[in-house]
Amino acid sequence: MKNLTLEHIAEACGGIYRGTEEQKKEEVTCIFTDSRKAEKGGLFVPIKGARADGHAFIEQVMKQGALATLSEKDLGEQPYPYIQVKSSLTAVKDIAEYYLKQLSVPVVGITGSVGKTSTKEMIAAVLSQKYNTLKTQGNFNNELGLPLTVFRLRDEHEMAVLEMGISDFGEMHRLAKIARPDTCVITNIGLCHLEFLKSRDGILKAKTEIFDYLREDGHILLNGDDDKLVTVQEVKGIQPVFFGIENHQGIWADEIKPEGLKGISCRIHAGEDSFAVLIPIPGHHMVYNALAGTAVGLTYGLTLEEIKAGIESLQPVSGRFHIMETDRYTVIDDCYNANPVSMRASLDVLADALGRKVALLGDMGELGADEVEMHREVGEYAVSKDIDVLLCVGDLSAHMANAAKAKAPDKEVLHFADKEALLAQLFQILKKGDTILVKASHFMEFGKLVEALSEKTV
Repeated sequence: MKNLTLEHIAEACGGIYRGTEEQKKEEVTCIFTDSRKAEKGGLFVPIKGARADGHAFIEQVMKQGALATLSEKDLGEQPYPYIQVKSSLTAVKDIAEYYLKQLSVPVVGITGSVGKTSTKEMIAAVLSQKYNTLKTQGNFNNELGLPLTVFRLRDEHEMAVLEMGISDFGEMHRLAKIARPDTCVITNIGLCHLEFLKSRDGILKAKTEIFDYLREDGHILLNGDDDKLVTVQEVKGIQPVFFGIENHQGIWADEIKPEGLKGISCRIHAGEDSFAVLIPIPGHHMVYNALAGTAVGLTYGLTLEEIKAGIESLQPVSGRFHIMETDRYTVIDDCYNANPVSMRASLDVLADALGRKVALLGDMGELGADEVEMHREVGEYAVSKDIDVLLCVGDLSAHMANAAKAKAPDKEVLHFADKEALLAQLFQILKKGDTILVKASHFMEFGKLVEALSEKTV
């Protein structure tokens, strides 16, 4: 890893180096926090978690060939080098900031209330048509995940697409300090993390902390259909570029046509030019992702033909509107996370499916004081769509079910206390040929329901 000698690492994180002068000059091959993924020549970062303290695994990883370790404890004399720090988490952020400065790779930072991951995937698919692009894996987008993503960068990478997720004020400032983005993309300002950020104005304030470390010659790309984002004016002398469907300034789309579960087609306009494209993942929201991908592609010199090819090459990721065909069902695995906006978007897509449609929905987290009303609104919205069966799971989802029953008493709406209660009856409720949407916040662990549905053969 470029310039990541133990000496430079100790300087970057303000740690105390313990080891020989010869070892001090050695460069680490990787940085890892999971002791099960120890690599020869790597630096181990022991993190204190809710279930285990990584310091307990230091001896194990050193025996597996790691070059050195960080430690919040004084380990005394050891046959291996280590760097003593006050906080492993703070140190890993400092090291990531230092490492990224050693590289000349442009950074696209992506944030927003909804759609960060799918937008990240879209932007990476577009940029990969021209550049060797590294992107955030899964949801490695927080104060530990972002540094671990940065550490995957190597000299051969020409672009970095980094997802940046927060739940409180100040977090985005710290993430931006690490990433120092050349281009900032904000997808929208929705109803997420209200427990801490209180209002959409609070969310806007927290998300726009991404501009704190925006490079002077950088770019700002915003959803122009979002009533909060459209208020963002010049930042550090940089004028935002807007993309949208309703707002026809900047980059915009029309001729939007759902193509069932095959995706959604549209025409994207950029100045006097335009192109027709089939986005291979369904949902009206995917048009916004394609527009963001187009805006980034144009920023970095891609042709419209390259951008179109990138959009059409997009592949879904597990838990993020991943459509699976089993022997009995079509399963829409969208169970990674949920909020009122993404729930409605997913229900809109389910309504376009063929055959009998089943929505299997669970609790949404971090919605603050209005969480009951927000669950009720999702229930009412679900039965207003062309959906045949609504199955609700969890304490908060009881309000979703009750509101749905009150609004549409003839609809088949059932509530279950937990996943186990649902699974006891699920396969008596479902019919062969059903299309099933599975969606809830991550803590509900609905991946287990997707697994059960995918394994059902008779």
